[in-house]
Amino acid sequence: MKNGGSAQLRKNGSVRQVQTHGMTINRGMRGGRQVRSVHNGRTVVGYGRHGGYSQRAYFNRGGRSYYQRTYYRGGHYYAYGYRGYGWGGRNYYGYAPAYYYGPAYYGWAYNPWPAPVTYGWGWGGAPWYGYYGGWYNPYPVYPTAAFWLTDFLLAASLQAAYAAQQDNGDNNGWLVPPAIQNATGDEIAALWSTDPLVASKLQARYGMYMLGGGAAPAAGAPQMSKEVKDAISEEMKNEIAAEKDAAAAGSNAPAATGDQVPPALDPKIRIFVVATDEDLTTSDGTECTLTGGDVISRTTDKPDDDNMVDAVVKSSKKDECAIGATVGVAVDDLQEMHNQLRIQMDDGLKELASKQGKNGLPAAPDTKTTAGEVPAPQADTNVSKDLEEQQKDADAAEAEAKQSN
Repeated sequence: MKNGGSAQLRKNGSVRQVQTHGMTINRGMRGGRQVRSVHNGRTVVGYGRHGGYSQRAYFNRGGRSYYQRTYYRGGHYYAYGYRGYGWGGRNYYGYAPAYYYGPAYYGWAYNPWPAPVTYGWGWGGAPWYGYYGGWYNPYPVYPTAAFWLTDFLLAASLQAAYAAQQDNGDNNGWLVPPAIQNATGDEIAALWSTDPLVASKLQARYGMYMLGGGAAPAAGAPQMSKEVKDAISEEMKNEIAAEKDAAAAGSNAPAATGDQVPPALDPKIRIFVVATDEDLTTSDGTECTLTGGDVISRTTDKPDDDNMVDAVVKSSKKDECAIGATVGVAVDDLQEMHNQLRIQMDDGLKELASKQGKNGLPAAPDTKTTAGEVPAPQADTNVSKDLEEQQKDADAAEAEAKQSN
């Protein structure tokens, strides 16, 4: 690039990646953009015009550094503590709970409930659920909390994926028609276009609605299988047990010594739920995309020189990476998928604690909490401004990359 930095372009001339002035921009196949920049010890990551996070060091205990990460989404701030550690000469960050429950509550969440529970989520009128309704459906009953937490996690992932899709459309200047989940067949047909580019955008944007107004999926359309959901539930059960053990150790947990295998590479952990858009490359060199709520299984444990490992796609939506395809995934991205699973698990446990004994849920034992691994961090309320400035810088960098081309 004329003013320094470098850019990678796709074969069609669109920007794939820009690296300049301490900032890395990754532009997805569908228009989504991730921007990462580092300045004065603070890392800022933007996922589009309406969200992202800022991370900085804030605490040290037992020789281990902890980091405060503030997410900004939908006009709200969410702050979490992250534990820093090294493995293989690289730094990783793992979610560190600000509080723990007692062993009785974790036992209630881990073990089978007295009887399977029917639970009404109230998603019927939500646009995201209408959009993905043919691909994803919640369990009909919940024999344990792990199954309930799985649907809690997947719902959060799909809501984020739906919001990101809307954002991607905004970034590309697409016009957003009114919601069409209740549209008539004639109204849906009116959205079709003989222009193949416009038609492909409509198909990518409205998915199954273009195939019949959000009714049952077309024959052969992908759906998330029970086997995949059960595998997520089993991982959720394992994470409940791991958090129970961490709660029991409390302040007596050993200090950081040497390298520690991150969950992203732990041989016991194989299933990962995609948290944000992932532009990946299959083993035959094809570029494809996965979005929030898709599921992969890591198949290799040793990263290559680019810190990538192989994974097999276990569940994906229409027009995404094919189920069964082998893809290369960055270890850092797997780590963040696991972090988001842990965060959503804790949010779900909090929700269950507040609703236990209601809406068909069984009564739980003591739900009081004790201090966690680190003090709860305060949100950095300047994150929205940081993200706004980062987006302006990224716009300018992408414009420069196109001019240089």
